[in-house]
Amino acid sequence: MESESRTSFQSLNKGIGVYNAKDKTLLMPQLYRFATHLMAAGFRGFGIKAQALETYKGLDFGKAHTSGKECLPCLITTGDILYYMQNEKRRLGENFNPDNYIYLMPESDGPCRFGMYNKYQRMVLDSFPELRRVRIGFITSINDYSFEGMIDGNKATDIRKTGYLSIVIGDVLDRLTCRIRPYEKERGLTDAFVEEAMHEMEDIFETYGDTTVLYDKVLDKLHGIIREAVQIIDHTIPRKPLVGIVGEIYLRAHDQANHDIIRVLEHHGAEVVNTSFAEWINYISYHRMREAKRGFVLSMKQLRLRKMIHYIKKVIAFKSNLVYEQYIQKRIYKSFRSFIDVAEDHHVSHLEDLLKQEDAFDFDIGTEACLSISGILSYARDRFNGVINVYPFTCMPGSVTTSIVRPLTSRLRIPYLDAPCDVSIQPGREAAIRTFMYQVYQHFKERERLTNNHIQGEKIVCA
Repeated sequence: MESESRTSFQSLNKGIGVYNAKDKTLLMPQLYRFATHLMAAGFRGFGIKAQALETYKGLDFGKAHTSGKECLPCLITTGDILYYMQNEKRRLGENFNPDNYIYLMPESDGPCRFGMYNKYQRMVLDSFPELRRVRIGFITSINDYSFEGMIDGNKATDIRKTGYLSIVIGDVLDRLTCRIRPYEKERGLTDAFVEEAMHEMEDIFETYGDTTVLYDKVLDKLHGIIREAVQIIDHTIPRKPLVGIVGEIYLRAHDQANHDIIRVLEHHGAEVVNTSFAEWINYISYHRMREAKRGFVLSMKQLRLRKMIHYIKKVIAFKSNLVYEQYIQKRIYKSFRSFIDVAEDHHVSHLEDLLKQEDAFDFDIGTEACLSISGILSYARDRFNGVINVYPFTCMPGSVTTSIVRPLTSRLRIPYLDAPCDVSIQPGREAAIRTFMYQVYQHFKERERLTNNHIQGEKIVCA
Protein backbone atom coordinates (compact mmCIF):
# COMPACT_ATOMS: atom_id res chain seq x y z
CA MET A 1 0.00 0.00 0.00
CA GLU A 2 2.86 2.38 0.87
CA SER A 3 4.59 1.82 -2.50
CA GLU A 4 1.28 2.42 -4.32
CA SER A 5 0.87 5.78 -2.53
CA ARG A 6 4.37 6.81 -3.51
CA THR A 7 3.65 5.96 -7.14
CA SER A 8 0.31 7.80 -7.10
CA PHE A 9 1.73 11.03 -5.72
CA GLN A 10 5.15 11.14 -7.35
CA SER A 11 3.64 13.42 -10.02
CA LEU A 12 3.34 16.17 -7.43
CA ASN A 13 7.10 16.56 -7.03
CA LYS A 14 8.60 15.14 -10.22
CA GLY A 15 8.57 16.58 -13.70
CA ILE A 16 7.45 20.04 -12.49
CA GLY A 17 9.99 22.75 -11.88
CA VAL A 18 12.23 25.43 -13.31
CA TYR A 19 14.01 24.02 -16.35
CA ASN A 20 16.51 25.59 -18.69
CA ALA A 21 14.67 26.04 -21.97
CA LYS A 22 17.78 26.03 -24.15
CA ASP A 23 17.42 23.58 -27.06
CA LYS A 24 13.87 22.74 -25.94
CA THR A 25 10.50 23.63 -27.42
CA LEU A 26 8.71 25.85 -24.91
CA LEU A 27 4.93 25.45 -25.23
CA MET A 28 2.84 28.37 -23.98
CA PRO A 29 -0.92 28.12 -23.37
CA GLN A 30 -2.88 30.97 -24.89
CA LEU A 31 -4.00 33.53 -22.38
CA TYR A 32 -4.49 36.91 -24.02
CA ARG A 33 -3.96 35.85 -27.63
CA PHE A 34 -1.93 38.81 -28.88
CA ALA A 35 0.24 38.92 -25.76
CA THR A 36 0.95 35.17 -25.83
CA HIS A 37 2.07 35.25 -29.46
CA LEU A 38 4.24 38.32 -28.90
CA MET A 39 5.77 36.84 -25.74
CA ALA A 40 6.65 33.62 -27.58
CA ALA A 41 8.26 35.73 -30.32
CA GLY A 42 10.23 37.69 -27.71
CA PHE A 43 11.49 34.45 -26.18
CA ARG A 44 12.60 33.29 -29.62
CA GLY A 45 14.65 36.50 -29.71
CA PHE A 46 16.59 35.05 -26.76
CA GLY A 47 17.17 31.77 -28.60
CA ILE A 48 14.33 29.84 -26.96
CA LYS A 49 12.12 27.85 -29.33
CA ALA A 50 8.86 29.12 -27.89
CA GLN A 51 5.44 28.82 -29.47
CA ALA A 52 1.85 29.59 -28.52
CA LEU A 53 -0.34 26.50 -28.36
CA GLU A 54 -3.45 26.28 -30.48
CA THR A 55 -6.43 26.48 -28.20
CA TYR A 56 -9.89 24.95 -27.80
CA LYS A 57 -9.29 22.30 -30.46
CA GLY A 58 -8.51 19.72 -27.79
CA LEU A 59 -11.68 20.31 -25.81
CA ASP A 60 -12.69 16.63 -26.00
CA PHE A 61 -9.32 15.64 -24.49
CA GLY A 62 -9.86 18.16 -21.72
CA LYS A 63 -13.32 16.82 -20.95
CA ALA A 64 -12.08 13.23 -20.97
CA HIS A 65 -9.30 13.92 -18.47
CA THR A 66 -11.08 16.20 -16.00
CA SER A 67 -13.89 15.38 -13.60
CA GLY A 68 -15.98 18.54 -13.96
CA LYS A 69 -14.90 19.84 -10.56
CA GLU A 70 -11.98 21.74 -12.08
CA CYS A 71 -12.50 25.29 -13.35
CA LEU A 72 -12.86 25.84 -17.08
CA PRO A 73 -9.33 27.17 -17.81
CA CYS A 74 -7.88 23.95 -16.39
CA LEU A 75 -10.06 21.87 -18.70
CA ILE A 76 -9.13 23.95 -21.76
CA THR A 77 -5.37 24.09 -21.14
CA THR A 78 -5.29 20.33 -20.37
CA GLY A 79 -6.99 19.69 -23.70
CA ASP A 80 -4.64 22.07 -25.50
CA ILE A 81 -1.43 20.30 -24.40
CA LEU A 82 -2.83 16.81 -25.07
CA TYR A 83 -4.04 17.89 -28.53
CA TYR A 84 -0.63 19.34 -29.36
CA MET A 85 1.20 16.24 -28.20
CA GLN A 86 -1.07 13.95 -30.17
CA ASN A 87 -0.36 15.93 -33.34
CA GLU A 88 3.38 15.96 -32.62
CA LYS A 89 3.44 12.18 -32.22
CA ARG A 90 1.55 11.81 -35.49
CA ARG A 91 3.81 14.30 -37.29
CA LEU A 92 7.16 12.97 -36.05
CA GLY A 93 6.37 9.26 -35.74
CA GLU A 94 9.38 7.36 -34.40
CA ASN A 95 11.35 10.60 -34.11
CA PHE A 96 9.02 11.93 -31.41
CA ASN A 97 11.04 12.61 -28.24
CA PRO A 98 9.14 13.88 -25.18
CA ASP A 99 12.41 15.16 -23.67
CA ASN A 100 12.42 17.94 -26.26
CA TYR A 101 9.39 19.74 -24.80
CA ILE A 102 8.69 21.98 -21.83
CA TYR A 103 5.09 22.90 -21.22
CA LEU A 104 4.97 26.27 -19.45
CA MET A 105 2.18 26.46 -16.89
CA PRO A 106 2.54 29.38 -14.44
CA GLU A 107 1.09 29.25 -10.97
CA SER A 108 0.06 31.45 -8.08
CA ASP A 109 -0.26 30.85 -4.37
CA GLY A 110 -3.45 31.33 -2.42
CA PRO A 111 -6.90 29.75 -2.53
CA CYS A 112 -7.42 29.90 -6.31
CA ARG A 113 -7.27 26.49 -8.03
CA PHE A 114 -4.89 27.98 -10.63
CA GLY A 115 -2.02 27.12 -8.27
CA MET A 116 -2.77 23.41 -8.76
CA TYR A 117 -3.12 23.29 -12.56
CA ASN A 118 0.45 22.18 -13.24
CA LYS A 119 0.28 19.48 -10.54
CA TYR A 120 -2.95 18.10 -11.93
CA GLN A 121 -1.70 18.28 -15.52
CA ARG A 122 1.47 16.48 -14.49
CA MET A 123 -0.67 13.55 -13.35
CA VAL A 124 -2.65 13.65 -16.59
CA LEU A 125 0.51 13.59 -18.73
CA ASP A 126 1.90 10.76 -16.60
CA SER A 127 -1.17 8.69 -17.42
CA PHE A 128 0.26 8.45 -20.96
CA PRO A 129 3.53 6.44 -20.84
CA GLU A 130 4.89 8.23 -23.91
CA LEU A 131 4.35 11.69 -22.31
CA ARG A 132 5.86 11.08 -18.89
CA ARG A 133 9.12 12.76 -19.86
CA VAL A 134 7.41 15.94 -21.10
CA ARG A 135 8.43 18.46 -18.47
CA ILE A 136 6.17 21.11 -16.99
CA GLY A 137 8.02 24.34 -16.35
CA PHE A 138 6.53 27.01 -14.18
CA ILE A 139 7.01 30.60 -13.20
CA THR A 140 5.33 31.62 -9.99
CA SER A 141 3.74 34.69 -8.47
CA ILE A 142 5.73 34.04 -5.28
CA ASN A 143 8.87 35.49 -6.90
CA ASP A 144 7.00 37.92 -9.16
CA TYR A 145 7.20 35.59 -12.18
CA SER A 146 10.98 35.55 -12.34
CA PHE A 147 12.61 33.62 -15.19
CA GLU A 148 15.67 32.66 -13.13
CA GLY A 149 16.82 29.19 -14.18
CA MET A 150 14.93 29.13 -17.46
CA ILE A 151 17.64 30.93 -19.40
CA ASP A 152 21.43 31.00 -19.24
CA GLY A 153 23.54 33.62 -17.52
CA ASN A 154 22.18 36.98 -16.46
CA LYS A 155 19.37 37.12 -19.03
CA ALA A 156 16.52 36.43 -16.61
CA THR A 157 15.84 40.12 -15.95
CA ASP A 158 16.12 41.00 -19.65
CA ILE A 159 13.70 38.28 -20.75
CA ARG A 160 11.21 39.33 -18.06
CA LYS A 161 11.35 42.91 -19.35
CA THR A 162 10.84 41.72 -22.92
CA GLY A 163 7.98 39.51 -21.77
CA TYR A 164 6.32 42.40 -19.97
CA LEU A 165 6.70 44.70 -22.98
CA SER A 166 5.04 42.02 -25.13
CA ILE A 167 2.15 41.88 -22.65
CA VAL A 168 1.60 45.66 -22.77
CA ILE A 169 1.74 45.73 -26.57
CA GLY A 170 -0.67 42.79 -26.66
CA ASP A 171 -3.02 44.77 -24.41
CA VAL A 172 -2.75 47.76 -26.75
CA LEU A 173 -3.68 45.61 -29.75
CA ASP A 174 -6.64 44.22 -27.78
CA ARG A 175 -7.78 47.68 -26.79
CA LEU A 176 -7.26 49.03 -30.32
CA THR A 177 -9.41 46.19 -31.72
CA CYS A 178 -12.26 46.92 -29.32
CA ARG A 179 -12.02 50.65 -29.98
CA ILE A 180 -12.26 50.55 -33.77
CA ARG A 181 -14.28 47.39 -34.54
CA PRO A 182 -17.68 48.85 -33.51
CA TYR A 183 -17.05 51.76 -35.91
CA GLU A 184 -15.33 50.04 -38.84
CA LYS A 185 -16.17 51.13 -42.38
CA GLU A 186 -16.55 47.56 -43.55
CA ARG A 187 -17.24 44.47 -41.48
CA GLY A 188 -14.14 42.33 -40.93
CA LEU A 189 -11.58 45.07 -41.67
CA THR A 190 -10.50 45.43 -38.06
CA ASP A 191 -9.88 41.75 -37.35
CA ALA A 192 -7.89 41.26 -40.56
CA PHE A 193 -5.85 44.42 -39.95
CA VAL A 194 -4.99 43.68 -36.31
CA GLU A 195 -4.10 40.06 -37.13
CA GLU A 196 -1.58 41.29 -39.68
CA ALA A 197 -0.33 43.90 -37.18
CA MET A 198 0.26 41.14 -34.62
CA HIS A 199 2.40 39.19 -37.09
CA GLU A 200 4.42 42.31 -37.89
CA MET A 201 5.00 42.84 -34.17
CA GLU A 202 6.01 39.19 -33.79
CA ASP A 203 8.78 39.74 -36.36
CA ILE A 204 10.08 42.71 -34.38
CA PHE A 205 10.05 40.89 -31.04
CA GLU A 206 11.77 37.88 -32.57
CA THR A 207 14.40 39.98 -34.34
CA TYR A 208 15.16 42.47 -31.56
CA GLY A 209 13.95 40.67 -28.40
CA ASP A 210 17.43 40.43 -26.89
CA THR A 211 18.65 43.91 -27.90
CA THR A 212 18.58 47.40 -26.41
CA VAL A 213 16.72 48.81 -29.44
CA LEU A 214 13.63 46.62 -28.95
CA TYR A 215 11.55 49.32 -27.24
CA ASP A 216 12.22 51.93 -29.94
CA LYS A 217 11.54 49.46 -32.75
CA VAL A 218 8.28 48.36 -31.13
CA LEU A 219 7.12 51.94 -30.53
CA ASP A 220 7.89 52.97 -34.12
CA LYS A 221 5.90 50.03 -35.46
CA LEU A 222 3.06 50.71 -33.03
CA HIS A 223 2.76 54.32 -34.22
CA GLY A 224 2.44 53.11 -37.80
CA ILE A 225 -0.16 50.51 -36.85
CA ILE A 226 -2.32 53.01 -34.98
CA ARG A 227 -2.15 55.58 -37.80
CA GLU A 228 -3.41 52.96 -40.23
CA ALA A 229 -6.02 51.67 -37.78
CA VAL A 230 -7.59 55.11 -37.41
CA GLN A 231 -8.33 55.07 -41.15
CA ILE A 232 -10.62 52.06 -40.63
CA ILE A 233 -13.02 54.09 -38.47
CA ASP A 234 -16.18 55.47 -40.02
CA HIS A 235 -16.37 58.80 -38.21
CA THR A 236 -20.02 59.26 -39.12
CA ILE A 237 -20.97 56.52 -36.64
CA PRO A 238 -21.73 58.13 -33.25
CA ARG A 239 -20.02 56.87 -30.10
CA LYS A 240 -21.70 53.88 -28.49
CA PRO A 241 -22.31 52.93 -24.85
CA LEU A 242 -19.18 51.81 -22.98
CA VAL A 243 -19.14 48.42 -21.26
CA GLY A 244 -16.23 47.36 -19.04
CA ILE A 245 -15.25 43.72 -18.47
CA VAL A 246 -13.61 42.39 -15.30
CA GLY A 247 -13.19 38.86 -13.99
CA GLU A 248 -10.95 35.83 -14.20
CA ILE A 249 -7.79 36.66 -16.15
CA TYR A 250 -7.89 33.68 -18.55
CA LEU A 251 -11.58 33.52 -19.27
CA ARG A 252 -12.27 37.20 -19.86
CA ALA A 253 -9.75 37.18 -22.72
CA HIS A 254 -10.43 33.75 -24.26
CA ASP A 255 -13.01 34.25 -27.00
CA GLN A 256 -14.10 30.63 -27.34
CA ALA A 257 -14.26 29.99 -23.61
CA ASN A 258 -16.35 33.08 -22.85
CA HIS A 259 -18.62 32.37 -25.84
CA ASP A 260 -17.30 35.42 -27.73
CA ILE A 261 -18.88 37.79 -25.26
CA ILE A 262 -17.12 40.90 -26.58
CA ARG A 263 -18.41 40.42 -30.12
CA VAL A 264 -21.90 39.61 -28.79
CA LEU A 265 -21.90 42.88 -26.85
CA GLU A 266 -20.66 44.75 -29.93
CA HIS A 267 -23.42 43.14 -31.97
CA HIS A 268 -25.93 44.60 -29.52
CA GLY A 269 -24.46 48.08 -29.82
CA ALA A 270 -21.69 48.35 -27.22
CA GLU A 271 -18.09 49.49 -27.26
CA VAL A 272 -16.18 47.21 -24.90
CA VAL A 273 -13.09 47.73 -22.76
CA ASN A 274 -11.56 44.52 -21.41
CA THR A 275 -9.34 44.57 -18.34
CA SER A 276 -5.70 44.25 -19.38
CA PHE A 277 -3.25 41.40 -18.84
CA ALA A 278 -0.63 43.87 -17.55
CA GLU A 279 -2.91 44.80 -14.64
CA TRP A 280 -2.43 41.31 -13.18
CA ILE A 281 1.38 41.55 -13.46
CA ASN A 282 1.27 44.98 -11.78
CA TYR A 283 -0.91 43.57 -9.03
CA ILE A 284 1.49 40.69 -8.31
CA SER A 285 4.47 43.08 -8.03
CA TYR A 286 2.42 45.40 -5.82
CA HIS A 287 1.10 42.54 -3.67
CA ARG A 288 4.58 41.07 -3.11
CA MET A 289 5.96 44.51 -2.25
CA ARG A 290 3.21 44.94 0.38
CA GLU A 291 3.96 41.50 1.82
CA ALA A 292 7.68 42.30 2.03
CA LYS A 293 6.93 45.60 3.80
CA ARG A 294 4.81 43.78 6.38
CA GLY A 295 7.61 41.24 6.87
CA PHE A 296 10.11 44.05 7.42
CA VAL A 297 7.91 45.76 10.02
CA LEU A 298 7.39 42.48 11.88
CA SER A 299 11.11 41.59 11.85
CA MET A 300 11.95 45.12 13.04
CA LYS A 301 9.58 44.72 16.00
CA GLN A 302 11.29 41.41 16.78
CA LEU A 303 14.75 43.00 16.39
CA ARG A 304 15.78 40.37 13.82
CA LEU A 305 18.42 42.15 11.77
CA ARG A 306 18.97 39.43 9.15
CA LYS A 307 15.25 39.20 8.49
CA MET A 308 15.07 42.99 8.19
CA ILE A 309 17.82 42.98 5.56
CA HIS A 310 16.12 40.07 3.76
CA TYR A 311 12.81 41.91 3.54
CA ILE A 312 14.38 45.23 2.58
CA LYS A 313 16.00 43.50 -0.41
CA LYS A 314 12.62 42.06 -1.37
CA VAL A 315 10.89 45.43 -1.07
CA ILE A 316 13.50 47.00 -3.34
CA ALA A 317 13.28 44.17 -5.89
CA PHE A 318 9.48 44.14 -6.12
CA LYS A 319 9.28 47.95 -6.05
CA SER A 320 11.81 48.12 -8.90
CA ASN A 321 9.72 45.70 -10.96
CA LEU A 322 6.56 47.71 -10.31
CA VAL A 323 8.18 51.06 -11.15
CA TYR A 324 9.54 49.64 -14.40
CA GLU A 325 6.19 48.10 -15.33
CA GLN A 326 4.24 51.28 -14.70
CA TYR A 327 6.84 53.42 -16.46
CA ILE A 328 6.61 51.30 -19.62
CA GLN A 329 2.83 51.15 -19.39
CA LYS A 330 2.47 54.90 -18.92
CA ARG A 331 4.76 55.77 -21.84
CA ILE A 332 3.12 53.37 -24.26
CA TYR A 333 -0.44 54.38 -23.36
CA LYS A 334 0.48 58.07 -23.55
CA SER A 335 1.84 57.50 -27.04
CA PHE A 336 -1.21 55.34 -27.92
CA ARG A 337 -3.68 57.97 -26.71
CA SER A 338 -1.98 60.70 -28.72
CA PHE A 339 -3.46 59.06 -31.85
CA ILE A 340 -6.85 57.83 -30.63
CA ASP A 341 -8.95 58.20 -27.49
CA VAL A 342 -8.93 54.92 -25.60
CA ALA A 343 -9.42 54.03 -21.96
CA GLU A 344 -6.25 54.24 -19.88
CA ASP A 345 -5.09 51.25 -17.90
CA HIS A 346 -5.83 51.00 -14.19
CA HIS A 347 -3.17 51.95 -11.65
CA VAL A 348 -3.05 49.27 -8.94
CA SER A 349 -2.54 51.63 -6.00
CA HIS A 350 -5.55 53.63 -7.22
CA LEU A 351 -7.61 50.44 -7.27
CA GLU A 352 -6.65 49.73 -3.66
CA ASP A 353 -7.65 53.29 -2.71
CA LEU A 354 -11.07 52.75 -4.29
CA LEU A 355 -11.62 49.63 -2.17
CA LYS A 356 -10.65 51.53 0.96
CA GLN A 357 -12.95 54.44 0.13
CA GLU A 358 -15.91 52.11 -0.34
CA ASP A 359 -14.81 49.72 2.44
CA ALA A 360 -15.76 46.99 -0.02
CA PHE A 361 -12.82 44.55 0.16
CA ASP A 362 -9.17 44.42 1.18
CA PHE A 363 -5.97 43.75 -0.76
CA ASP A 364 -4.78 41.70 2.22
CA ILE A 365 -7.34 39.04 1.27
CA GLY A 366 -5.89 38.75 -2.23
CA THR A 367 -7.16 36.89 -5.33
CA GLU A 368 -8.58 38.42 -8.51
CA ALA A 369 -11.57 39.66 -6.50
CA CYS A 370 -9.35 42.60 -5.43
CA LEU A 371 -9.02 43.71 -9.04
CA SER A 372 -12.53 42.82 -10.18
CA ILE A 373 -14.34 44.70 -7.39
CA SER A 374 -12.09 47.76 -7.63
CA GLY A 375 -12.18 47.58 -11.45
CA ILE A 376 -15.97 47.82 -11.38
CA LEU A 377 -15.75 50.83 -9.07
CA SER A 378 -13.23 52.43 -11.42
CA TYR A 379 -15.39 51.81 -14.49
CA ALA A 380 -18.39 53.33 -12.69
CA ARG A 381 -16.41 56.46 -11.81
CA ASP A 382 -15.03 56.69 -15.34
CA ARG A 383 -18.56 57.09 -16.67
CA PHE A 384 -18.92 53.65 -18.21
CA ASN A 385 -22.47 52.57 -18.96
CA GLY A 386 -22.27 48.98 -17.75
CA VAL A 387 -19.93 46.34 -16.30
CA ILE A 388 -19.70 42.56 -16.70
CA ASN A 389 -17.97 40.03 -14.45
CA VAL A 390 -16.72 37.05 -16.53
CA TYR A 391 -15.59 34.04 -14.52
CA PRO A 392 -15.60 30.22 -14.55
CA PHE A 393 -18.63 28.51 -13.09
CA THR A 394 -17.92 27.76 -9.37
CA CYS A 395 -14.92 30.16 -9.34
CA MET A 396 -14.37 31.37 -5.77
CA PRO A 397 -12.97 34.87 -6.55
CA GLY A 398 -15.71 35.34 -9.17
CA SER A 399 -18.42 34.36 -6.69
CA VAL A 400 -16.94 36.65 -4.01
CA THR A 401 -16.93 39.50 -6.51
CA THR A 402 -20.56 39.09 -7.51
CA SER A 403 -21.73 38.87 -3.88
CA ILE A 404 -20.02 42.17 -3.06
CA VAL A 405 -20.61 44.25 -6.19
CA ARG A 406 -24.33 43.68 -6.65
CA PRO A 407 -25.33 46.14 -3.89
CA LEU A 408 -22.49 48.46 -4.94
CA THR A 409 -23.57 48.68 -8.57
CA SER A 410 -27.17 49.16 -7.47
CA ARG A 411 -26.13 52.12 -5.32
CA LEU A 412 -23.89 53.50 -8.07
CA ARG A 413 -26.77 53.08 -10.53
CA ILE A 414 -24.73 51.29 -13.19
CA PRO A 415 -25.99 48.15 -15.02
CA TYR A 416 -24.20 44.97 -13.97
CA LEU A 417 -24.19 41.41 -15.36
CA ASP A 418 -22.67 38.17 -14.09
CA ALA A 419 -21.30 35.96 -16.86
CA PRO A 420 -20.26 32.59 -15.38
CA CYS A 421 -18.96 30.27 -18.10
CA ASP A 422 -18.55 26.57 -18.62
CA VAL A 423 -18.47 24.36 -21.73
CA SER A 424 -22.21 23.82 -21.78
CA ILE A 425 -24.72 25.77 -23.87
CA GLN A 426 -26.40 28.51 -21.84
CA PRO A 427 -29.93 28.98 -23.21
CA GLY A 428 -30.72 32.05 -21.09
CA ARG A 429 -27.50 33.89 -21.90
CA GLU A 430 -28.78 35.75 -24.97
CA ALA A 431 -31.83 37.02 -23.08
CA ALA A 432 -29.64 38.12 -20.16
CA ILE A 433 -27.30 40.05 -22.45
CA ARG A 434 -30.19 41.67 -24.33
CA THR A 435 -31.75 42.80 -21.05
CA PHE A 436 -28.38 44.08 -19.82
CA MET A 437 -27.77 45.98 -23.06
CA TYR A 438 -31.21 47.60 -22.83
CA GLN A 439 -30.23 48.88 -19.38
CA VAL A 440 -26.84 49.99 -20.70
CA TYR A 441 -28.47 51.96 -23.51
CA GLN A 442 -30.88 53.66 -21.09
CA HIS A 443 -27.94 54.56 -18.85
CA PHE A 444 -26.09 55.95 -21.87
CA LYS A 445 -29.05 58.08 -22.98
CA GLU A 446 -29.54 59.45 -19.46
CA ARG A 447 -25.88 60.43 -19.25
CA GLU A 448 -26.16 62.16 -22.62
CA ARG A 449 -29.27 64.05 -21.45
CA LEU A 450 -27.57 65.22 -18.25
CA THR A 451 -24.46 66.27 -20.16
CA ASN A 452 -26.50 68.24 -22.70
CA ASN A 453 -28.47 69.95 -19.92
CA HIS A 454 -25.22 70.88 -18.20
CA ILE A 455 -23.79 72.35 -21.42
CA GLN A 456 -26.98 74.33 -22.08
CA GLY A 457 -26.91 75.62 -18.50
CA GLU A 458 -23.36 76.86 -18.96
CA LYS A 459 -24.40 78.67 -22.18
CA ILE A 460 -27.24 80.42 -20.33
CA VAL A 461 -24.87 81.52 -17.55
CA CYS A 462 -22.33 82.78 -20.10
CA ALA A 463 -25.03 84.69 -21.98
